[in-house]
Amino acid sequence: MVETGGKNRKGRVVKSLPMAFEEDDFEALRDAYYRLEHPSLAARLSNVVGTPIDLALQLLPKPWYRRFHKTAEAAIAKALETAVSSMRREKCNSAHENYYKTLVAGSGAIGGLFGLPGLLLELPISTTLIIRGIAEIARDEGEDVHSTETQLACIEVFALGGTAESDDAAESGYYGIRFALSTYMSAAISHVAAQGFKADGGPVVIQLISAIASRFGVAISQRAAIQIMPVVSAVSAATVNTIFMQHFQDMARAHFTVRRLERKYGEAFVRAGYETLREQA
Repeated sequence: MVETGGKNRKGRVVKSLPMAFEEDDFEALRDAYYRLEHPSLAARLSNVVGTPIDLALQLLPKPWYRRFHKTAEAAIAKALETAVSSMRREKCNSAHENYYKTLVAGSGAIGGLFGLPGLLLELPISTTLIIRGIAEIARDEGEDVHSTETQLACIEVFALGGTAESDDAAESGYYGIRFALSTYMSAAISHVAAQGFKADGGPVVIQLISAIASRFGVAISQRAAIQIMPVVSAVSAATVNTIFMQHFQDMARAHFTVRRLERKYGEAFVRAGYETLREQA
């Protein structure tokens, strides 16, 4: 158990909590915290071609920003049911993370041959593959992937690890993002349960997808900016897609770890532990 105050067996200082985490669970929460609060998509993408993301974004034609965001919204809306429809309910030994990286690498290589138009055509495919990979991780962490709540939690992952222009420090943190989306989540769960998951399935669903897609679109813009660099070939585009998949797998593993711990300890307690880690950082 992680006691209130003192150090754990790894020598890390643990501040007082209202009750005790099991030590492995607190280490899992610590790992999730660092993944969620220190995402490295931009740095990883920049390392592919040695060009900072901010410079690459300046080269991206402005009209394409709007197209990427619009395409992201449509891709999210259409991909979820396809991605989870064939999944079994029972928990498997592990998610096939490397398998999905290979698939998105292949789709990225094909899309990379055709520049930005190729990315728009390829995006629905890679989005479906990413959601499938996210859903397998959710199942790994004890979620029922055929429940509406879990399916919406899967697309919530697209809002993590990215920033929007309107963000401030509180809003861009993990719990800040979840709180911002919670306005739509509960109503969307009821609506989707009754009507199904459709882009035109109702105002609440549209608003939820739009809020998530606005953040997902930032990540897509970063990906597109790198892919228009002259040195980026189809092979490099495949690498970019692999990094893209790895990023969202990391976000998914952290997100569903937190949700698993919330089911075990209660949301308020896990959030208190999460905020303790934030204070220590």
